[in-house]
Amino acid sequence: MFNYLLRRLLMSVLVLFGVSVLTFSMLHLVPGDPVHAMLSRVAVTAEKVEQLRQELGLNDPLPVQYWRYVSRALRGDLGRSIHSRRPVVSTILEQLPSTFQLTIAAMTIAVIMGGSLGLLAALKPNTWLDTLTMTIAISGISVPSFWLGLLLILLFAVTLGWLPSIAPSTDWRGLILPALTLGVGEGAIITRLVRASMLDVLNQRYVLTARAKGLFEWRVIFVHALRNALIPIVTMLGLQVGYLLAGSIVIESIFARQGLGRLAVSAITNQDFPMVQGIVLVVASIYVIVNTLTDLIYVILDPRVRLQ
Repeated sequence: MFNYLLRRLLMSVLVLFGVSVLTFSMLHLVPGDPVHAMLSRVAVTAEKVEQLRQELGLNDPLPVQYWRYVSRALRGDLGRSIHSRRPVVSTILEQLPSTFQLTIAAMTIAVIMGGSLGLLAALKPNTWLDTLTMTIAISGISVPSFWLGLLLILLFAVTLGWLPSIAPSTDWRGLILPALTLGVGEGAIITRLVRASMLDVLNQRYVLTARAKGLFEWRVIFVHALRNALIPIVTMLGLQVGYLLAGSIVIESIFARQGLGRLAVSAITNQDFPMVQGIVLVVASIYVIVNTLTDLIYVILDPRVRLQ
């Protein structure tokens, strides 16, 4: 276990190193002079250009710039926003809870929807119920999230007036429509995965043996079958955290909701490269941590999995 944790830690450090190189390179891959690009919306003078160049350390050699960027990031200093002049870390920390709230709510909807529909389809294979469930799943995968969000706004906010389309982050009703929009597509993916995994497990000999012993059907399904079917499902859930964080960019823009997604759109629009770099680095770090924890959950779910 210790060797596995050490190996996973080293892999995570390598991934984050690669991400830091990519985010650092963003500033230098901009066509032309990046300083002129960031100051394109204001009157540019030679003094302003030189001031920003000194602030960003662009006059130093690239290895020196990268070392400064990494050492500051390790201390929690991701620079200052060009647009607001505020520390990037402080701005991200203000928006992070709203994005976490949306991601957790969407993941909850996806797990409940996908788990129940997938289990139902697996227990009634090749029936009209199975066909209906798979039709719903395929429809959920096929519908673009931005279009689904607009439909939900039109139905529940405009036509019925049940839910607000725009609400403060403190109002839980304003979370329902964004979470549904973001969670339905992921729930459809989980539905198909749960069905396939459960059908494979239900045909195993140990499940047939458990039934032959006269165990209750619910015990056979939830204790013997479902637990062993969760390994690929947990893998998908770990990956979906990244998809949900990326999907929040579109959803937060549609519902005018605060969060990292909307902050990223604003930073890109304003060509605020330090802010974009900080958001990418933070999201990548969250993704790496979640996937590392996902690997560790395997041992809890299935003792047969040995982490060498």
